[in-house]
Amino acid sequence: MKILIADDHRLIVEAVADKLKELTPDLAVCTAFSVDELHHALDASVALALIDLGMPGARGVEHISEAHRCWPGLKIIVLSGAQDEAVVRAAMDAGAQGFIPKAHSPEAMLMAVQKVLAGSTYLPSQLLPGATLAPERAPSEALDPYAIKLSPSMAQLRRMLTERQLDVLSHLSAGQPNKEIARGLGISEGTVKIHLAAIFRALQARNRTEAVIAARALGGVEHLKENQRLAQV
Repeated sequence: MKILIADDHRLIVEAVADKLKELTPDLAVCTAFSVDELHHALDASVALALIDLGMPGARGVEHISEAHRCWPGLKIIVLSGAQDEAVVRAAMDAGAQGFIPKAHSPEAMLMAVQKVLAGSTYLPSQLLPGATLAPERAPSEALDPYAIKLSPSMAQLRRMLTERQLDVLSHLSAGQPNKEIARGLGISEGTVKIHLAAIFRALQARNRTEAVIAARALGGVEHLKENQRLAQV
């Protein structure tokens, strides 16, 4: 089986590829880091494509529509940092069979892949019809689902980071490498990488140091956790 991962963030690509290897030892993974590379990489041998909405060359969901039109038998799951209802609907209308917010756990991603490969569609429970979704973004942001203000707000971080990702950020702030974070939280290093990718995206950080600095600028990890707990009350 061959799966294509299309995302311009190499950390996400590597982490998703590591997790997907749990599906089968015979899995072949190919990658694309732009829309042009996506179209060149797609062929009849690709069973499933995990496609980022905000990669270079993307214009809304046109690259999803084009992939679906050229390869109607291809199963497509959209990866996105956004959870807006309009973005989700546009992606599914363009031909996607699944939608995974990047803040979701690696286990949820793997379950989504398994469901879509089995012929089902996948939407997280909070994105199902009738569920309460995150507020829609302004029209100017609709083409870029990752467009957020330069200084992420607490409200944005509550939507974008899970409790587990804040745990990872706490260990990261303590200077621990991935192996120690994985051991401390009882998860795999591949899972740590996926959580770090979501953390970097939410904090708009390019590396571990910038993520720690950004978290401290917002009052520290414990302050972020407390704000998230209060929001859930």
